[in-house]
Amino acid sequence: MLKQLQQMQTRMAKMQEDLESATVSGSAGGGAVEVTVNGHQKVLAVNIQAEVLEEGAEMVADMVMAAVNDALDRSRDLAAQQMGSITAGLGLPPGLI
Repeated sequence: MLKQLQQMQTRMAKMQEDLESATVSGSAGGGAVEVTVNGHQKVLAVNIQAEVLEEGAEMVADMVMAAVNDALDRSRDLAAQQMGSITAGLGLPPGLI
């Protein structure tokens, strides 16, 4: 059991490194606004097409917010998938980790 926990700890450390370098993107406005985040949910880039800026500040803000939320959702899904692969077969109750 102790050996299993040590192996899991090693795999989790590796997963944390992998998540830091993994990137996902979210978009809004049909791709007019795109936000890229890493697996630690840190925003790495925001790209806004020039035409969007003509829509007005409120519209731009709404699109950026939607794109950020989309990217963060994708990042959380990525982290959950990787965590699931590490904890699979441990027999832990759902939601424990």
